[in-house]
Amino acid sequence: MPGHAHKRGHLSAHCADAVRTPLSKENHLHTLLAFIFAILILVSLHEFGHYIVARLCGVKVLRFSVGFGKPFFTRKRGDTEWCLAPIPLGGYVKMVDTREGEVSEADLPYAFDKQHPAKRIAIAAAGPLTNLALAVLLYGLSFSFGVTELRPYVGTVEPDTIAARAGFQSGDKIQSVNGTPVADWGSAQTEIVLNLEAGKVAVGVQTASGAQTVRTIDAAGTPEAGKIAKNQGYIGLMPFKITTVVGGVEKGSPADKAGLQPGDKLTAADGKPIASWQEWANLTRQSPGRKIALTYERAGQTRTADIRPDTVEQSDHTLIGRVGLFPRPDRAWDAQIRRSYRPTVAQAFGMGWEKTVSHSWTTVKFFGKLISGNASVSHISGPLTIADIAGQSAELGLQSYLEFLALVSISLGVLNLLPVPVLDGGHLVFYTAEWIRGKPLGERVQNIGLRLGLALMMLMMAVAFFNDITRLLG
Repeated sequence: MPGHAHKRGHLSAHCADAVRTPLSKENHLHTLLAFIFAILILVSLHEFGHYIVARLCGVKVLRFSVGFGKPFFTRKRGDTEWCLAPIPLGGYVKMVDTREGEVSEADLPYAFDKQHPAKRIAIAAAGPLTNLALAVLLYGLSFSFGVTELRPYVGTVEPDTIAARAGFQSGDKIQSVNGTPVADWGSAQTEIVLNLEAGKVAVGVQTASGAQTVRTIDAAGTPEAGKIAKNQGYIGLMPFKITTVVGGVEKGSPADKAGLQPGDKLTAADGKPIASWQEWANLTRQSPGRKIALTYERAGQTRTADIRPDTVEQSDHTLIGRVGLFPRPDRAWDAQIRRSYRPTVAQAFGMGWEKTVSHSWTTVKFFGKLISGNASVSHISGPLTIADIAGQSAELGLQSYLEFLALVSISLGVLNLLPVPVLDGGHLVFYTAEWIRGKPLGERVQNIGLRLGLALMMLMMAVAFFNDITRLLG
């Protein structure tokens, strides 16, 4: 309703370019704390953007709330009641507004709805722009500690995948995706996934021999393409090469019981040479409960062991084998594709600006493709997935967590700038129209817009929760 125009609800729908994995079964407290801290920081600063500009514009603020629902903590400072509420999915700033009830004669000059449309536009835009500015700050701070980039080289191509059928080869250097140049592995993967469901994707590569060619991915509409969002954007390509040398052994696993150790080199299985780790992985997956005669080398000596993979049931009820071995990466290749350096502070924040602009544009493109039907709603994630990623990134260290916060801050900023009623962008449309027309849009028009906007956001949140739950269960 028009009377609610001064309350800005901010929904945590995170899109396109974030890591998506099932919720962790361990360290739930760590994950919860990382998520709550993220929400408190991002939502509080978003709302503070609205608050500080409202005060600068002479608007009286009655309540500043982080979270929805009945507040469990309140503190009065001046005219404003500061609150914490139990549902950590957003927040709002409540201002004096004649559409919310009677306003005293003394407060009329400070009512939100009595301000010039330019002031209301500034107040509405302040929250999302604060999120985007925060992203620049967080990225800049992270990059000032040092940067490690992965060059866009293909290290491993998994057989019988979308990438394998497109003809990718180990050693390919990805240079462009549908004509858009890419500089690192992350941007290459994002561009491929973003365009995958819209039609053919032309990936320009330089082969290991130096030749220029195009690998064409044609997977739109296939079941595999629909699963990409749930597989962290994985299409069968990895930047790393892996060897047939054991890098790790899971304690208590069949491999551990068979006596395998890190450093062992796998050479043959059931009398057939093992040419790659992928061959070994495929064999074990296809052999649940079946004994495999393994030959391996340790310290120059050939040894043998019988190993029987555990039987693991997948979410689709298929059975696969698992032995608990992890491969050792090709360290020479790893050194070739990694670039580590420490920029100056100025360079770090300049990179933070570029990263924020790039991710913001990617998010806008994703929403455009979503509306046109060229992107799957499976890419939309909700609070459960964001909480899981918060915990994972916090475990990886400060830099990872800072960049997670920056990415979610961008998502919140761009989402709330969309021209959807009930979001800041919708209010910007209403106030801009009022400024141009010289009078507000009709109450009926605003009511219809707000109802449609609310329905759209509720649908998006329902999809986000559904995706979260399917990832949790699968």
